[in-house]
Amino acid sequence: MRFACDTGGTFTDLIVEGDDGALALYKAPTTPDDPVLGVLDALALAARDRDMELSKFLSQGEMLIHGTTHAINAIITGNTAKTAFLTTQGHPDILVLREGGRIEPFNFRIPYPEPYIPRALTFEVPERMDGEGNVVLALDEAAVMDIIGALNAQKIEAVAVCFLWSIANPAHETRVGELLAQHMPEVPVSLSHILNPALREYRRASAVAIDASLKPLMERYLGSLTERLTAAGFQGRTLVLTSQGGMIDAMELASEPIHAINSGPSMAPIAGRYYASSECTEPNAIVADTGGTTYDVSLVRRGRIPKTRETWIGQPFRGHMTGFPSIDIKSVGAGGGSIARVDDGGILFVGPESAGAAPGPVCYGAGGTLPTLTDACLVLGYLDPDYFLGGTLALDTGAAEAVIQEQIAAPLGLELAAAAAAIVEVATENMVQAITEITVNQGIDPADAVLIGGGGAAGLNSVFIARRLGCPRVLIPETGAGLSAYGATISDLTTEFRSIYFTTSEDWDEAAANAVLAALEAKCQAFINGPGAGAAEHRIEFGVEARYASQVWEIEVPLAASRFQGAADLQKLIADFNAAHEEIFAINDPSSIVEFVGWTASVACKLTGSGGGRLAADGGAEHSGSRQIYFEGAGIVDTSIHAPAQLTPGEEISGPAIIETPFTTIVIDPGASFHLANAGSINITP
Repeated sequence: MRFACDTGGTFTDLIVEGDDGALALYKAPTTPDDPVLGVLDALALAARDRDMELSKFLSQGEMLIHGTTHAINAIITGNTAKTAFLTTQGHPDILVLREGGRIEPFNFRIPYPEPYIPRALTFEVPERMDGEGNVVLALDEAAVMDIIGALNAQKIEAVAVCFLWSIANPAHETRVGELLAQHMPEVPVSLSHILNPALREYRRASAVAIDASLKPLMERYLGSLTERLTAAGFQGRTLVLTSQGGMIDAMELASEPIHAINSGPSMAPIAGRYYASSECTEPNAIVADTGGTTYDVSLVRRGRIPKTRETWIGQPFRGHMTGFPSIDIKSVGAGGGSIARVDDGGILFVGPESAGAAPGPVCYGAGGTLPTLTDACLVLGYLDPDYFLGGTLALDTGAAEAVIQEQIAAPLGLELAAAAAAIVEVATENMVQAITEITVNQGIDPADAVLIGGGGAAGLNSVFIARRLGCPRVLIPETGAGLSAYGATISDLTTEFRSIYFTTSEDWDEAAANAVLAALEAKCQAFINGPGAGAAEHRIEFGVEARYASQVWEIEVPLAASRFQGAADLQKLIADFNAAHEEIFAINDPSSIVEFVGWTASVACKLTGSGGGRLAADGGAEHSGSRQIYFEGAGIVDTSIHAPAQLTPGEEISGPAIIETPFTTIVIDPGASFHLANAGSINITP
């Protein structure tokens, strides 16, 4: 038995995979002050469903896979550790200057952004390496000891070390790490040449600063998670999801917590790719994960999930760069808990503020006082107040109507239903714009893509979004209400190793390139023999970051093989680079010299089968009938209610209709039709 748990801003989703591959989905309210409690609450629901004590239920678990927003929340709220930054003398402003970009170059009202670590906690170390790894200035250990004294005096909780050209020769960073370990043994340290051996001074510095600042927090959190699970009866393996779309052991993540920043959202595209390949014919898929707080959008492009190295926390150039590639996800503050408001000019806004899990929407009756998207959907009749979360949470329709009437309808001079519909329309437009940024702006026509709706709130307006974008089809998977958690069940144990070696197509050194690849492969094999031991299968993929001579930025090109064997292999790599450059920038220059800079090897170990498990019957087969629902342009319409268990696979049904399960509600308006696919997904034609 395996458990996959995704902690969102409003709900904690749990998927239990039985030994026979059958799946069961559970949702429990997230507990922001203690996220581990939300995980245990969801596990307790699963245990009760089986009439078992929690300890006995957990004892049957082989592994628990956990996605968490704990790291990113700590950064956003400023709850990270008091961290010092040690850098090469003469380079104290790396984190201040960033990479020099500006979003609004002529808007001087925007204050200059604060560095991730304050200048007051930045310390210059007398030392210097050159780009070839030669010592220009020897490390001044006496100065380092003085700095350590200052760090102890200021009660520093974590230390980040990033020296210039440590990727060419890490001797100075290594020695400083040894001194810190000797004289500050309780303080965690991150060294840039170990964490992120890549070019770009700011990206290495930012990565190591973020990583160090998260270590005390994530060590406590992951330690608490494993300890409390063990105390509750779990004896299996605890894994945590990473920003790269894989998972690693919890305590390994605690040693490099930067990989947990986009932990949960990275799994939705993994699940989306699985459903797109098995159920869809469109060349591309837009994967939209609608939670209570955010709307996360990603792509599956011809079977591949695009990654980005421009991963910013906050706005580009104003925020902080992680320095690591991650799945390209666009997130906006638009979800079921998004708050609606009318400004002084009479303009309706929805989000980005959210009611979250506490107090939640007004209709939850938990103290919320501001109207949300969920309240609007209840007023319109989309949601059944007696069947929310399978009837475990009764919704207060009167409270939702009152707050929308008072705060939205009256200021706008609208009828109640029209005001609620306006909230849905504005939220829909916010979501459409998020999809546009990740599709149209990257050369993807939504008319060539299926929209895959995930998250508990996905079904409320996915049809409206798809129609607005021109998508030919909407797919709501059987596990859509817990799409990220399902993605965790089919994800792999992964990691990536990097190395810097500069060579060119003109001065090509095949032996040296092969030596770099061999060293990377050895690290991958050690991972396979260690954390990946016992995997059902594994794979190693190699890549190289390349550019034309005189270019500033590189693009990553996959390698066809693990070693080069003659001139033909080099020519194929050059051709692959030219093709990739043309796809991204619409031009290439085959006559130019190609420079190869960074080399990567990623390893993935599949711990179980390839997915395909089905959810057990949802218990809502008898939940049917009809109710009065308001649709924009059609008014109040008597609308049939369906449970998936009642539907005949392949039978096309015209809207209006509502499809309800204990975990999601899918709205089919009068202009759309749908059918149940053989795999259990709801297939909608907008």
